[in-house]
Amino acid sequence: MDINYLELERISANLKKYPNASLLLVTKNRPQNIIKSLIDNGYTLFGENRVQEAIEKFSELKINNLDLHLIGPLQTNKVKLALSIFDTIQSVDRQKLVKEISKQINSNNKVKTKNFFIQVNIGEESQKAGISINETIDLYKYAVSENLKISGLMCIPPLDKSPDNYFKKMIELRDFINPKLMLSMGMSNDYEVALSFQSDLIRVGSRIFK
Repeated sequence: MDINYLELERISANLKKYPNASLLLVTKNRPQNIIKSLIDNGYTLFGENRVQEAIEKFSELKINNLDLHLIGPLQTNKVKLALSIFDTIQSVDRQKLVKEISKQINSNNKVKTKNFFIQVNIGEESQKAGISINETIDLYKYAVSENLKISGLMCIPPLDKSPDNYFKKMIELRDFINPKLMLSMGMSNDYEVALSFQSDLIRVGSRIFK
């Protein structure tokens, strides 16, 4: 396994057209030596899907400016571990999870996580994680009442449909809830479309590995 630096440079060049957007490198299932190579080349923003895998790979990397995001589903029994390793958790999607996060923050001094995103099931797909569009505002208000710093909204649109309408819905939802929230949307197959719809974070993985 290796890194496709030509593709990575192309994506980075595209990003220069969107100065407010950032590239989050998805390193799930990628070995630690790949991550170290990316760090050596100046990349510091990473996303992982599983708590345990992130701990195994990143806990030994004593680099101060790393910014690690959880972008996969979070079980309540993994909250304490997640709060100890991730800077941002992008997959908040239910009140029970908010309650457990708040509980752990209030009882545990070893909390690294500072920011949280609400994951929206923008395509209303039964097999996907995320809160429904109609319930997002209530979850946001509840999270804020529990003193969670909600910094943004995240989504994964349906793979078999054009993402345009879903990204547009995310903008409308964000503007209705809080226009200052960030948008985490766009992955390897649709990041260019997401950038054109004001995405603040694009999550790219498979496209840059070979």
